[in-house]
Amino acid sequence: MKPIDYDKVQYKDYARGRAVNAEQLRVWVDAFAAVLPEGRPLDGLDLGSGTGRFTPALADAFGPVTGVEPSVRMREVALGGPPHPGVRYVAGAAEAIPLALGSVDYALMFLSWHHVPDKAAAVRELGRVLRPGGRLLLRGNFRDHHPRPWWLEHFPRGYEADAAIFQPLHEVVETFTSRGWRVHDFRTVTEPSGGTRAAMLGRLRLGTLSLFGQLSASEAEVGLARLEAAVAADPDSPSPTFAEPLLTLQVG
Repeated sequence: MKPIDYDKVQYKDYARGRAVNAEQLRVWVDAFAAVLPEGRPLDGLDLGSGTGRFTPALADAFGPVTGVEPSVRMREVALGGPPHPGVRYVAGAAEAIPLALGSVDYALMFLSWHHVPDKAAAVRELGRVLRPGGRLLLRGNFRDHHPRPWWLEHFPRGYEADAAIFQPLHEVVETFTSRGWRVHDFRTVTEPSGGTRAAMLGRLRLGTLSLFGQLSASEAEVGLARLEAAVAADPDSPSPTFAEPLLTLQVG
């Protein structure tokens, strides 16, 4: 995939474009709780924490969380939000996590794995900072398990361009299991609707999805115009839901 520089444009609208509401957060937290180690509190790592859309909810549910994010501007947005006693945000990347050996019980990577250039180094770093038996919750799309959101079909090359961003599931699993990890769980989670179809169109127009970094300007324009025409027929109906993959891996 073409690299995306979140410090240039995306940070400005990311929090609005990728916002999750209280009901959506509850569903995700429940899904995470089902695959996390027992016992509370847990020390957590939100790796690729972005603007902090999940970090405070993780802290509320499970215990203190460190958000690690390489983008300066995205961290600034996160730090500009309401302070949380169980949350801190620091600079870092998946290949260089600024945490001590065996310091966390779990890590969440929510749609950030595909941005990691050196995946082997990331696996080593995650294995270093996780305690024995610690788990990685990897909410990623996979080329062969793609959720196909309802709006994608309106974009020229939409499915092709979006699926190409992601690895096949077996390739991701092999990256970890070849280095001593094991698969703990694989499931799908159906996130509740984030609002109306018109509201979803408005968020898509902000261009904060990785897809828009892969499409040409004309492809994005055509797709949004087609989507606008489709939404105009029923703008106030709920945005359709779809099942999203969640892979949990365990170290040691």
